[in-house]
Amino acid sequence: MHIAYIDDAGDLGNVANPPNRNDQPVFALTLLLVNQTRLAALVPEFITLKRNYFPGLCPPASHFLDSVRPEIKGADLRRDIARGNRNQSRHAIRFLDEVLNLCIRSDVKLISKVFVKEPGRQNQHTAVYTSSCQSLFRAFDHSLTSAEDFGICIADARTKGLNVPVAHSIFTQMFSLRHPQYPRIVEVPTFGHSDNHVGVQVCDLLTSGLIVPMVTHTYCTGHITNIHVQPGYVLIRERFTQRVQQLLYRYQDAQGSWRGGITVSDAILQRPSSLMFQNVPSASSPS
Repeated sequence: MHIAYIDDAGDLGNVANPPNRNDQPVFALTLLLVNQTRLAALVPEFITLKRNYFPGLCPPASHFLDSVRPEIKGADLRRDIARGNRNQSRHAIRFLDEVLNLCIRSDVKLISKVFVKEPGRQNQHTAVYTSSCQSLFRAFDHSLTSAEDFGICIADARTKGLNVPVAHSIFTQMFSLRHPQYPRIVEVPTFGHSDNHVGVQVCDLLTSGLIVPMVTHTYCTGHITNIHVQPGYVLIRERFTQRVQQLLYRYQDAQGSWRGGITVSDAILQRPSSLMFQNVPSASSPS
C-alpha cells in the first residue's frame, strides 16, 4: 500500500496591481508519495529530528510520540533562511537538510502543481484547486500502476466547504459509469489534521519551506515586489534544488509527454517549468 499526503502553500487570492504588501504571489499544491512499509522507520526518525532541532517545541520529558503534535512550519523556516540572523538561517538550513536526506533515504517521491499569479488578474479559486488535485491523482495512480500496488490519499484538512467539492470531483471521476478513473486508488481523498500525520507535516516542509521560495525567486523576482519575494530565497535554490529534483516522480504519458514532477503555471510570462532548475547558483555551506 502507498499513501499520498497532500498539502498546499500560499493561497488562491488575487495579487493586486501593484501588489499589496501581503499578497501571496505563488500557490502550490503538493502530493507526497510514501510506501506504507517505510512509515515504521520514517515516523520515529522525523520525530527525533524535531526533538533534536526544536527542544523547546518538544520538551525532553514529554512522551516521545506526543512530539508529533507541535508543528514546525515550512513558512517559518524559509523566513529564517531569507531574513533571519546567521544562527537562525543556519539552523533552518540544517533542519531542512536533515528532512530532505530522510526523504531520500525513505524513497519518498513528490508531485507538485504551482501557480505563479499575475498582478491584477482574477483567479478561479475552486477550479484551480480541483483541477490541480485531479492532476495529482492521475500521477499518483500512474505511480501505483507502475508499482503494481494500491493507495489511499490523506489531505490536510481545510474547511468542510472547501474539502467537499474537491473530494466530490474525484468521486465523480472515480465512479463514472462510462470512464472510471484512478483504478489503483481505493477511495476518494480523506482529510486529516496535520498535527496527527507526519506525512502531511513533511509535505508542508517541502512545499512551504522549499518549493514555494524556489519558484518565487525564479519567477517573481523583478516582477512582484512585496514581503513574499525575498532575495534571500536564492540560498534555498542553491542549497536544495538538486536534492528536490531527486524526489520528483515523473513519467511519460501515452503521447510521450512528460508528466508529474513540479509543474509551474506562470501567469506572468508563461515561462516553462524547467526554468527553476536552470542556472541554479552554486551551493554554499552554512558557516
